[in-house]
Amino acid sequence: MEHDEDGRHSVVRRDVHEATGYPVATDSYVVHPVHHWGDNKNPVEAADDEPRGQIVPMDKSGNLKDAYPKVDESMGIEADYMDVPLPPWREQLTLRAFVVALVLGIAFSIVTHRLNLTVGIIPSLNVPAGLLGFFFIKTWVKLLTKAGFTSKPFTRQENTVIQTCVVSCYGIAFSGGFGSYLLGMSQFAYEGVGVDTKGNTVQDIKNPSLSWIYPFIFTVSLLGIFVLVPLRKIMIIDYRLTYPSGTATAVLINSFHTPSGAKIAKKQVKYLGKYFTFSFAWSFFKWFFSGLDNSCGFDTFPSLGLKAYANRFYFDFSMTYVGAGIICPHIVNVSVLFGAIVSWGLMWPLIQNREGDWYPAGLNPGRDFRGLFGYKVFISIAIILGDGLYNFFKVTCVTVWNLYIQHKNRQQLPSTVTKSEDEDNLDFDRKRRDQIFMKDSVPYWLALAGYVILAIISMVVIPHLFPSVKWYYVFVAYIIAPLFAFCNAYGCGLTDWSLASNYGKLLLFIFAAWAGAGGGGILAGLAACGVMMSIVATASDLMQDFKTGYMTLSSPRSMFTAQLIGGIMGCIVGPATFWLYWKAFDIGSPNSTYKAPSAVIYRTMALLGVEGFGSLPNHCLQLCAGWFAFAVVVNAIRDYIPKKYSRFIPIPMAMAIPFYIGAYFAIDMFIGTCIVFLWERKNKTKASTFAAAVASGLICGDGLWIIPTAILNFAKVNPPICMFFFRAKDPILATLG
Repeated sequence: MEHDEDGRHSVVRRDVHEATGYPVATDSYVVHPVHHWGDNKNPVEAADDEPRGQIVPMDKSGNLKDAYPKVDESMGIEADYMDVPLPPWREQLTLRAFVVALVLGIAFSIVTHRLNLTVGIIPSLNVPAGLLGFFFIKTWVKLLTKAGFTSKPFTRQENTVIQTCVVSCYGIAFSGGFGSYLLGMSQFAYEGVGVDTKGNTVQDIKNPSLSWIYPFIFTVSLLGIFVLVPLRKIMIIDYRLTYPSGTATAVLINSFHTPSGAKIAKKQVKYLGKYFTFSFAWSFFKWFFSGLDNSCGFDTFPSLGLKAYANRFYFDFSMTYVGAGIICPHIVNVSVLFGAIVSWGLMWPLIQNREGDWYPAGLNPGRDFRGLFGYKVFISIAIILGDGLYNFFKVTCVTVWNLYIQHKNRQQLPSTVTKSEDEDNLDFDRKRRDQIFMKDSVPYWLALAGYVILAIISMVVIPHLFPSVKWYYVFVAYIIAPLFAFCNAYGCGLTDWSLASNYGKLLLFIFAAWAGAGGGGILAGLAACGVMMSIVATASDLMQDFKTGYMTLSSPRSMFTAQLIGGIMGCIVGPATFWLYWKAFDIGSPNSTYKAPSAVIYRTMALLGVEGFGSLPNHCLQLCAGWFAFAVVVNAIRDYIPKKYSRFIPIPMAMAIPFYIGAYFAIDMFIGTCIVFLWERKNKTKASTFAAAVASGLICGDGLWIIPTAILNFAKVNPPICMFFFRAKDPILATLG
């Protein structure tokens, strides 16, 4: 999902638009994922020969072809499905679909929390959701058939419902702020900012507790499902917005339900299962050597030397980050590594040499904002804001311009043209899809009533949970939320960029300043950020799902219901799985695996809204201004020079991630990108088809190891061995032997 420390936004290359569309009627296609990375859907241009994200064609026998054709909407597909009965919308919502969605939603929520609490890079799990949904239901049907029972056929509409429900469920693990704004309210974030920092008061502490997390999440996370329902026809049919992620997912699901597509899907699931097993077993093996504390084990292996380890340069053998590197485009991984080298290899050692001059000596380098820690956090924020604001204004301009073009074109009479055969196919597909999309419309009164009722509940509940948030703060937020949701959904339909976190940060600053210092301004800003971010992100996701449903002939009512049920699942599963981490691990500790760095960053942003920049160390503001300008200029250069050059320019948002966290995960992700690069050199087609499945297996296997780890921690069972490293000259050798 920007890297926004927190987020769910996609890193999408511009060639996704060219690579998505309808499959040729005689062939099947496998589409690789749009990548979730942080919270800003910045498009990342891939190399001309990079196949990830393209549609991989197969012949009728299920064999992969070597070519990478560009597919567009002129290629008809619905004629192939004319003999397939279209299930009514209620029959698309099956019990087995929701059971599978719940299981996958729990698993993916655990993985999402793990990533949120470490580095905040969230790869897309849409493809694994579609793949595993397909595999589980097919297996279910096969087992029942062998047992002599009859079972309903598995349709692409049911597959779409599963994928929609899973994404809606694990999306709450992101938008709920469990690694960002929600934890920014906690004691450890308060201490991380500095107990002596002006404006950072104990009145602005609210530690996590299920007693208030559940009502808050239920209150803010479901509103976005209702806000844009009345505009679905305008977005999908009238404006014909692309929604590349939704389109790519639809092509994937359509391809699964052809004979050759099902064959490839099963192969992908086998890859996912094999590497899931390997990753889970490797995590189990590592556990044996991680005794005593977090200084033990492979996670602290000084693979590049002890000096590099002291500057957080080491490979920590984490399959999660290797998998993330496999999924993310090369430029993202290289940008992360470049940011790590610039910060931990150059800037921080140089600034540390100015200790006693630029800032007082003897300060805690991992906690005190008056010292080196202040430079790390504020420069990271400057880059994040520079990148985010640039893309905010860019997408806003794109949205306004395209709205003007749409309006202008509607005022002009179309000229007479002769239709080609492709256009006839296109008209057939469009007419068929338009007919189904408008047949089972969601009543406008239901959407309006749902939004108003939840808004009224919010104006009662949120001020009760956060006394510094007045009811009229919530009222103002809900008045402007539909406008922001429309802008974000429209821009996402054009570019696949979601700026939900930027809208959240905008309200964070506004409401923190509105509440003011000493009046709970930090809590007010963080809560307002959560309200806006949840609404805007969920509304955009729903419109993506409507696009997927439009292209798979799934009923809008089934899409809306699946999104709503998935959201309710997420409101239950998200806090519960987060609580597993919170109780089993020392979240936020500098020595913990789960440092939750975004929590401190979000609290610092709220503090800036309340107090301004008065507490910064010397020259920090000038450095922040320079890096802010750097982010803006680099983004502008990337947008306005030819693609063959811009693909080599690093992404500022990706560079900002290691500035605060460290370089260790950058090494892991770079190894992942090297694996894919070498695999592509050996067999580009196979790499394009199975890389996402391999990455998903590595991520899920390592992520799900958290369950037995938590159980062992609860049972106070410690690893039997502590493996650690020291210099040969250290006196500890004298005590050995």
